Amino acid sequence: MIHSIALSLLSLTPSASSHGLLTSHFENVLGTSLDLKIIASSEAAASIAESKVLAEINRLNDILSSRESSEFNVWRSSHGESIEISSELREVLQHFEEWNLKTDGALNPASEHIAKMWTSEIPSTSDLALAVNEVNQAHWSLDENGATRLTETELKLHSFTKSYVMEKAAAEAMKEYGVAGVVVNIGGDFVVKGDWTEKIGVSDPRNAGENAEVLGYIQVNNQAVATSGDYRRGSDIDGVHYSHIMDPRTAEPASEVISATVAHVDAVTAGALATAFNVVGVAASIDLAAQYPEASYLIVDKEGAEYRSENWPATSTEKSAISLVNVKEKLWTAGQTLDINFELARFEGRARRPFVAVWIEDENHKPVRRIAVWYNKPRWLPDLRSWFAAKREVEFDAASVTGATRGAGQYTLVWDGKNDAGEYVPLGKYTVFIEAAREHGTYQLIKQEMKFNGKSTSQTLPGGEEMTAASLVYKAK
Repeated sequence: MIHSIALSLLSLTPSASSHGLLTSHFENVLGTSLDLKIIASSEAAASIAESKVLAEINRLNDILSSRESSEFNVWRSSHGESIEISSELREVLQHFEEWNLKTDGALNPASEHIAKMWTSEIPSTSDLALAVNEVNQAHWSLDENGATRLTETELKLHSFTKSYVMEKAAAEAMKEYGVAGVVVNIGGDFVVKGDWTEKIGVSDPRNAGENAEVLGYIQVNNQAVATSGDYRRGSDIDGVHYSHIMDPRTAEPASEVISATVAHVDAVTAGALATAFNVVGVAASIDLAAQYPEASYLIVDKEGAEYRSENWPATSTEKSAISLVNVKEKLWTAGQTLDINFELARFEGRARRPFVAVWIEDENHKPVRRIAVWYNKPRWLPDLRSWFAAKREVEFDAASVTGATRGAGQYTLVWDGKNDAGEYVPLGKYTVFIEAAREHGTYQLIKQEMKFNGKSTSQTLPGGEEMTAASLVYKAK
C-alpha cells in the first residue's frame, strides 16, 4: 500500500521535472479498492483526469457488471433470441471466446457456477461430472447485430474484465492536456501509462498482509501487471482451504499454483494469463507463456517454489540488515507475526478511503514501529490526532504492491516484531494503535495492549463508525 501526497510541482523524474504527482484512494470500486497516481502539470489537470478515470469505470461497470441494471445482466436474462449489444460488451465476449480457446477451456465465464458448489461441502463425483458438462458448452453466439444467449447457466464476466476496464480508464486520463502519466491500481492489478516508471512489489502469497515483505520489486513503464492467487479468497471445508479459482475442465478448485504475476503491454493479456496460470499449473503455464514472448511472469506453487520467465525484470528485496549481538532480552523471532485486521466502513457506491495510521508503542508509550500511514494531502494529517500529536515523521514512498484481489474495505497489516530500525524487539507488552479520520468527516481510534510471549493468541476489538470490525492475531511457531 502506498503513502500519498498532494499534487505539487515536485521534480519527479528528469523527463517530467515540471510535473507533480496527485494520489487518491477509493473503496468499493469493482468490489475492491482503487488507488490512482496522476502525473500532471497542474492540480487542475490532475483533478480532471481523476474524474475521467472514475467516469469511465462507472460507464463500463454499467455495461459489464453483474448488477441488476447492467447491460450484461439484462442480456444474460434473455434466451434464444439475438439482442443488440454495445461494442464494449461484444469486445469482452469476444475476449472470452478467444481466451477459452487459447487456454484449452481454462478460462470460462461460467466458472462462477462451479465456485458456488464449493462453498460449504465437497461436491460428489456425479455432481462434478454434471457441472463439467454444463459449463463446457457454448453459452452464446455472436452475429452482426447482437448476441444470442444459448444456455441458462450462470455467467459472470470476471477474470480479465477488470483489466479491460483499467486499460480503458487509464487511456481516458492520458487524453487530458497536461497529464504526463497515470497509474491505475484496482485491487492489486496495475496499468501504468505515460512518462512514469512505477516501482511495484510482488506480494508473497504465504504472507499476504498489505505491508508484508514482498518477493521483490520490479520497475514498470507503459505496461500492465496482473496478479491472481488463492490466498485472499476461497472456502474452508472441513478444515481445508479451497481456492476460489476453479478449473472448469474438472469442476474442482485450482491447487498447484498459489500465485501468478504477469507483466505485459496489454492489460487484458496480463489479466488472462495470470488467471490461466493459476488454473493450468506450472508446466502448462510455461508452455502457454511461450506463445507470448513479450510477457514476463513470476509463478509461486503450493510448495513455495518460484518460477520466473527469462525476461522477468531484475528484482530487489531491500531487506534490512539485522544484528542481534549482545542482546540479553528474549526477542521476537522470524517465526512470530502479528496480523492487524480491520474493515473500513462501507458506504453505498464508491467512497474515498479515510486517512489511516497504524503503529506500535511499548510499555513506556514510546513509538516502536510505524506500520502504515495512508493519506493524500499533508494538510489533513492533523486529523490523525494521536499520530500527529507525537510529531511522527511521514516520508513519501512511491512503491506499490501487486497482489490477489481482496474485498472492498478489508485490510490486513503485519507486524514482524521489528522496530523502525529493522531490529527485533524484546518480547513483552506492546500497544497497537489503529486510527482513522475521514476528510471533513468522522474520527475513530482503536488502541489495544497485547502481551507477546511466544504463545499464539488473538483478540477481537470493538468496531465503530469508521472501522466496523478489527482483530489482532498473534502467531508464534
